Amino acid sequence: MAKKSLIAREVKRAALIAKYAEKRAKLKAEGDSIGLQKLPKNSAPVRLHNRCQLTGRSRGYMRQFGISRINFREMASNGLIPGVRKASW
Repeated sequence: MAKKSLIAREVKRAALIAKYAEKRAKLKAEGDSIGLQKLPKNSAPVRLHNRCQLTGRSRGYMRQFGISRINFREMASNGLIPGVRKASW
């Protein structure tokens, strides 16, 4: 389980990204690199991490399912993910 402070930080970053998205797109279209540098660092979409929806784990994230590899394995072996069969784990 990820720390609550790390998850809260990600929520803050997501809010900043949404807030500055339009302004960032406008500055990129104009080619204004100095204006882009003046924006907050956390408003860049690159700084947002993918996190597991169940545990908040950032490593081993499976984009197609939105969960970490550990939760995927547990759910697959319990039969909660349709179409996935255990091979040789």
